[in-house]
Amino acid sequence: MKKHFAELIMAFVMLICFYLLSGKAADTAREILNPSSQEKLILVDAGHGGADPGMVGIGELKEKDINLQVSMKLKSALEERGFTVIMTRESDTGLYEKGTVNLKAQDLQNRIGMIRKYQPALSISVHQNSYSDGKVCGPQVFYYEDSREGEELADAIQNQLNEKLQVERPREIKGNRSYYMLKRSPGIINIVECGFLTNPGEAELLQTEEYQQKVADAIAEGIVTYLNGNSGKQKYSLGVTEKNIHFL
Repeated sequence: MKKHFAELIMAFVMLICFYLLSGKAADTAREILNPSSQEKLILVDAGHGGADPGMVGIGELKEKDINLQVSMKLKSALEERGFTVIMTRESDTGLYEKGTVNLKAQDLQNRIGMIRKYQPALSISVHQNSYSDGKVCGPQVFYYEDSREGEELADAIQNQLNEKLQVERPREIKGNRSYYMLKRSPGIINIVECGFLTNPGEAELLQTEEYQQKVADAIAEGIVTYLNGNSGKQKYSLGVTEKNIHFL
């Protein structure tokens, strides 16, 4: 009787092990058969937030607010094109703990920590620009100067921004070795300065839903262009489908 009971227990344990191993095997098979999930994962970083307003432009316009609005639209634009998106923030918060002495340093370190954790195909940090001369305007993309992939991504995004926003005096991409996010982030990353909050006309445009959407779509299509170019074949849709150290 005891022997029979022990055999039943052993059979039950073996059945459970077989079930777990089968599930693991199925997961492994799905990973082999399907495109790598990392290839479709994009991290979008809405710069500043919380106690850090970023630059304050005309009419007390805060950079952190425009960054978040554009970033959320970029998230939707990428998801419509079949990507999975990780956001560093989705509300007016910073990535720091209350009572921290150096909020800015911890905030930036935590943003980079998210990139290390999720290991996305690429990361986009959304910002707004400023200059003493209020006439200066136009979007500009920054990349880490020693990153060939970062430069290629920046070029693809810059071209889309210049075209879709119909920039009269198109700016060129710019390499940089001092911006903390570019210098410390692993993998491919661009900082996209969507426009100048110190330019009256551009500051007004950047507050509108329509213009923010154009910016987001341009960035998304730049990403698609870059990834398709690197793969050697069309992997992602260029259009919307039905489903589918210096501190800044």
